[in-house]
Amino acid sequence: MNKSNKDLASSFLKLVTKGNIEEAFAKYISDNFKHHNMYFSSDPDSLKKGMLENQSLHPDKLFEIKHLIEERDIVIAHSHLRFNKEEEGLIVVHIMKFEDGKITEMWDVGQQIPTNSKNELGAF
Repeated sequence: MNKSNKDLASSFLKLVTKGNIEEAFAKYISDNFKHHNMYFSSDPDSLKKGMLENQSLHPDKLFEIKHLIEERDIVIAHSHLRFNKEEEGLIVVHIMKFEDGKITEMWDVGQQIPTNSKNELGAF
């Protein structure tokens, strides 16, 4: 049974946040992958290096996907990322474009969750 792009996106993000970055890239990143993270060069090796550095700084990060949306070859993941259980963390959105079961392009945006938000509904 073939996995949906939503399943592939979820598996990729979970592997990365658990520190299995090499495995995630080997399984889910295409040879012609490019990304739009503004902190790194657009090549896959630069992003992977940044992810590995983040993992060494935050080995116990907590990650929970709240929503996954799939439309044609695009998957959007709306998630909660915390570097430790004491912090509010970040709202993170990953947008991934797929081709033949691999991620060919990715965008990511994040927003810090304020400790004293005026919004009574919360981030999620």
